[in-house]
Amino acid sequence: MGKIGQGILGGLSGKVGNIIGGSWKGIDYIRIKPTSVANPRTVGQVNQRNKFRVTLEYLQANKDFIKIGYKAFATKKTEFNAAMSYVLNNAVGGTAPDFIIDYSLALLSRGGLSGVLNGIKDLSTAGQVSFAWDDNSTDGNANATDKAMVLVYNPSKKESISILAGADRTVGSQVVTIPNTYAGETVELFMAFVSADGKIVSNSVYLGSGTAA
Repeated sequence: MGKIGQGILGGLSGKVGNIIGGSWKGIDYIRIKPTSVANPRTVGQVNQRNKFRVTLEYLQANKDFIKIGYKAFATKKTEFNAAMSYVLNNAVGGTAPDFIIDYSLALLSRGGLSGVLNGIKDLSTAGQVSFAWDDNSTDGNANATDKAMVLVYNPSKKESISILAGADRTVGSQVVTIPNTYAGETVELFMAFVSADGKIVSNSVYLGSGTAA
């Protein structure tokens, strides 16, 4: 049974008829319980579920990176939900029902900080991935103390290894140690910058894929 606090104009908690109420992050909400449908697995519904599934799989593995990368968009929603919305709407490709993530469009961070200049990766050494970039600390709103955020995503294992406050922008390189079990598997590489105080991030860049040594 639902309850209405503070009279008829107060917040609704619980269920009254087909109306469901509650509170999330201090925000009262109500929604209507959907009616049952004759065919809950139409082509459109199946396609949307498949898009949702591949997006969720990608973002779940990279949620620590996203927590910093989407901080500016966590207004009345979580960083994860903000990233979910962006990737679903901008980075799901392929042909139904076999949807895929377009990594070049699937930003793991979004922000106005000056981005990565000429980022490259090197996977030739066993057990590690090396990232490198040009020092652009005098460009735009970049600072010498901006920290590198680097990420190695392993789609087959549905996991990632990341460094979220790495080398300064002026250093120009960062090494990530990866498990020996990654050897011979394809990994996807991403990079961004975050300000030293953690308040501003750059858009992430996709540095391509490679086979772990």
